[in-house]
Amino acid sequence: MKQSIFGRMAQLAKANINSLLDQAEDPQKMLDQMVRDYTNNIAEAEAAVAQTIGNLRMLQDDYNEDIKNAKDWGNKALAASRKADEYRAKGDTTDAEKFDNLAKVALQRQMSAENEAKSAEPSISSQSEVVDKLKHGLDQMKGKLNELTSKRNELVARSKTAAAQSQVHDALKSIDFMDPTSEVGRFEEKIRREEAKVRGQQELAASSLDAQFNSLEDLGEQTEIEARLAALKSGGAPAAISAGEGRKAGSTVDEADFDKL
Repeated sequence: MKQSIFGRMAQLAKANINSLLDQAEDPQKMLDQMVRDYTNNIAEAEAAVAQTIGNLRMLQDDYNEDIKNAKDWGNKALAASRKADEYRAKGDTTDAEKFDNLAKVALQRQMSAENEAKSAEPSISSQSEVVDKLKHGLDQMKGKLNELTSKRNELVARSKTAAAQSQVHDALKSIDFMDPTSEVGRFEEKIRREEAKVRGQQELAASSLDAQFNSLEDLGEQTEIEARLAALKSGGAPAAISAGEGRKAGSTVDEADFDKL
């Protein structure tokens, strides 16, 4: 039992947290699991250490009791021996012998108590060493647990900070006027396209209107020609043509046709 506790303590205390985190796919989950494992192992170790300490204290109590008993029996042996000497000085050999026998019994019990105490000393020394090692190992485990907890809290805080920064970045990007992929940028591009469409419609409409006016001009000229022709046929004189005014381009009448008249 003690060996398994020692082995577990040594393994956990020597664990390289940073190396383990580098190998983990999800460091936060791994740290959470390690914190749980360490907490459970510390609870088991504390129970085992407490039991070991309890056993040591029992041995020490028995040892102290043996030491006390040895001292008490020594005092009783001394008192009985002195009493025997008093009776012997009075010539009462019977009572003197009686108290000498009591002194011997007390001395025998004193020796027995001393032997009990002496035999317990190696166990007490060994158990004390074990307890010291267990306490040290337990302190190391608690220190490692604090390290783990701090690392886990740091990682969680950094993760939340990164998430918050990402949200802020996305929010800023959505209102970045210079970014064509932002919401405002896309909306502006949509408006520009609509404005361009309107300009195209206006240009198209203007072109169509010019063509209509040109048609009206051609129609007016043709009407005047028809009116003059009618006047000729009725014997009227043709209106004078202004100097420099030439024949309209596109006329199919050749000057040679006039020479034939």
